[in-house]
Amino acid sequence: METRQVSKFQTAADAIKQIKDGSCLMIGGFGGVGTPPLLIKALLESGVKELTVICNDSGFPDIGIGRLIVNKRIKKLITSHIGSNPIAGKMMTEGLLEVEFNPQGTLAERIRAGGTGLGGILTDVGIGNSMLEKGKQKVKIGEKEYLLETPLTADAAFIKAKKADTYGNLIYSKTARNMNPLMAMAGRYTIAEIDEYDEENGLNGEEIITPGIFVQAIVQSEGVNWKWAWEQAEEAE
Repeated sequence: METRQVSKFQTAADAIKQIKDGSCLMIGGFGGVGTPPLLIKALLESGVKELTVICNDSGFPDIGIGRLIVNKRIKKLITSHIGSNPIAGKMMTEGLLEVEFNPQGTLAERIRAGGTGLGGILTDVGIGNSMLEKGKQKVKIGEKEYLLETPLTADAAFIKAKKADTYGNLIYSKTARNMNPLMAMAGRYTIAEIDEYDEENGLNGEEIITPGIFVQAIVQSEGVNWKWAWEQAEEAE
């Protein structure tokens, strides 16, 4: 009996249709590198708001998730820092944006824990820091004390990859890989924006980073001019 592979390819507008006001999203990227620009654009055009977003940082005002922040679409940001986006800092100070800070490694591990089904992680990072300790359970093992950090999951994960095959297997480009593979596992519905599609030869199994089982939808990227993007970021500073 012949089997037929169901295509995971969608338009950006169709891929994000299930994102509603108040949804929780994970968005890959580090300073905008590895963030899916077309999916960000589609979110802005959809009009969804009151979002909780989990991302490494707040991007720049016109790069990465910074565009969502500037347009007041994000209610709460779970992140490691916002220093590259002065508008995010201003909105936080004015009470327009709730920000939950995490040490960068802790944030990555919380996402990994969510994707692998762990009940949490133990870390000594933050012990003695009143801001990082607040509201968290402490666990003592031997003579050492740890903070229990809870896992992070999301309604959907928006990630950026270099290449995909028919099955949704993904490989990434250098540092644009950053938190994308972790988020692909921790999102209940993962949308991958890709630069290249290899239908004829498929991907080398030894190069695959994210197996297609974690990817529900694929969107072809329009590309982004990073030279222009970084020039805009420098002007914003």
